[in-house]
Amino acid sequence: MTTAIDPSLLSTMNGVTPASSTKGSTQETKDRFLSMLVAQMRNQDPLNPLDNAQVTSQMAQLSTVEGIENMNRTLQALADSLGVDQLAQAANLIGHSVLVPGNTVNLSDGAGVFGINLENTSDSVQISIFDQSGQLVSTVNTGVLPAGEHLFDWDGLNDAGMAMPDGNYRFEATTGSGKNLIAVQTLSSGLVQGVSRGDSGIELNVQGLGRTAYSDVRQIH
Repeated sequence: MTTAIDPSLLSTMNGVTPASSTKGSTQETKDRFLSMLVAQMRNQDPLNPLDNAQVTSQMAQLSTVEGIENMNRTLQALADSLGVDQLAQAANLIGHSVLVPGNTVNLSDGAGVFGINLENTSDSVQISIFDQSGQLVSTVNTGVLPAGEHLFDWDGLNDAGMAMPDGNYRFEATTGSGKNLIAVQTLSSGLVQGVSRGDSGIELNVQGLGRTAYSDVRQIH
């Protein structure tokens, strides 16, 4: 009588490993499949031979899964290569200052740099700078600004014209007026001191800001 090809072999190829199976590689499964096929062909009942359509279908499935595994290896190799290229590109940022999402500005020697990102053109943006205790120390009202990233230099003076001490300050930005105030994305500036590959991809070690994703860089200055 006709004996069907063991379905556990194809189950293994599709990622479902039977409890009795301890081999997981495609090549091992392929060898076992072919050995069983040859044995079944040798011992088939001449009056009830193997179903050619079934054998052809199962062999096609085997070839398809093998092709997918080869493609996965190729894609992984490509991803590894791209990762190395990205790491090399990110290394070029070492020693340069970048703008990344954040709401802190570091005042050093009476100078601080920060930025904002506008989705649309704005008639005016109000920027408020606070000290570590949360006290408002300086307010800046810009003129008309187009959409995009904008870099600002803070001279370290408060609204009374007095120089503030060096250190980290927090800032926020809004556009509009009254009840129609809209928060604007704020950007912090820092010096890139190193790069590394993390779980989420290439990361930059930015002075005063810690680790940030390479993809988060909005501007180099």
